[in-house]
Amino acid sequence: MLQLNPPLPMLTPKGEGYAHFLIDYGPESDLYWTVFITATGEIWTFANHAVRASKNITLGRTQVDPLPLSVSGGSRGCEHFPPSGRAASAADVPRTAS
Repeated sequence: MLQLNPPLPMLTPKGEGYAHFLIDYGPESDLYWTVFITATGEIWTFANHAVRASKNITLGRTQVDPLPLSVSGGSRGCEHFPPSGRAASAADVPRTAS
């Protein structure tokens, strides 16, 4: 787990927020971003494929593609910690067919 300093602005299926932590479970797992949602104060952890970096004019990123409907339209893109309170493992995360 890596604490991001400064936090990174991100676009998520739950809205805009700032990623404060990056979790890496290893080479056979997605990266997971723990994002504090700006509008609600909720804290969600999203798989790498479910988030996008926000626009940054200074860095030349003037347009960010919207999240795909399959990610933003459903809960599948919101990989979060299971109800038991334990940290999610690779077995908890649904996989998409390649």
